[in-house]
Amino acid sequence: MRPGEGPALAWSWAYIFSILAAYYVLRPIRDQMGVAGGIENLPWLFTGTLAGMLALNVPFAWLVKTLPRARFVPLTYRFFAANILVFAAALYVAGPEGNIWIGRAFFIWLSIFNLFVVSVFWATIVDVFSAEQGKRLFAFIAAGATLGAIAGSATTAILARDAPTWALLLGAAVLLEVAVFSMRGLAQMSDRLRQAPHTGDAPPAGAIGGSAFAGITRTLRSPYLLNISLFLLLFSITSTFLYFEQAGIAKRSFSDRGSQTAFFASVDLL
Repeated sequence: MRPGEGPALAWSWAYIFSILAAYYVLRPIRDQMGVAGGIENLPWLFTGTLAGMLALNVPFAWLVKTLPRARFVPLTYRFFAANILVFAAALYVAGPEGNIWIGRAFFIWLSIFNLFVVSVFWATIVDVFSAEQGKRLFAFIAAGATLGAIAGSATTAILARDAPTWALLLGAAVLLEVAVFSMRGLAQMSDRLRQAPHTGDAPPAGAIGGSAFAGITRTLRSPYLLNISLFLLLFSITSTFLYFEQAGIAKRSFSDRGSQTAFFASVDLL
């Protein structure tokens, strides 16, 4: 780490830590809701997730291209935080039957949430740091993501049996606000990074840029990216089989919501 990089690195670390902590607080809740809605219905929830991602990709990409980063990133995270508050309120007032359908909607929503909030983080980071800095610093930033995942999973594993689901959702919403606060701190550091002599290739602040289909066209033109895509496809197929087995184990082994949620959180933690 070179002089002047410490504060930006700390803000980046806090930024990704809070995002991953929020997600891993929510993920075991999603998995339990998937089990509660019926394992036989999980394929439909995966299909709904795909449809939701495809439907939202174009407007999301347009916002990324159009809005300055300082507006777009807080808007994105606060939009998702507001969604979490709506789910928390719905779970608080709904009965058992209502919770099943809320859970199905939450299952699809969280999968979309994970895709967008993490991609926004890395799109922001690569615009703030230069390529040379990224080679030196991104591993440390990624460690913040790992620790955030551990913290979020551990929190849910400890509290799931006693705390109501809506309370855990409120905690995740607070963590997203921490992410916004950290992003603003990072934005204040970005100008200094660009002024440093060793960061001349860092792009100017502004809209993240790109187009709705830029990722697809770039991937099709790059053998390297195509191979990564193939790896992710095979990984997703394999992990989906394992996910169904895990859901079956949870349903057969635990009878109540809290124990199932704690089980999923413990699996994430390990």
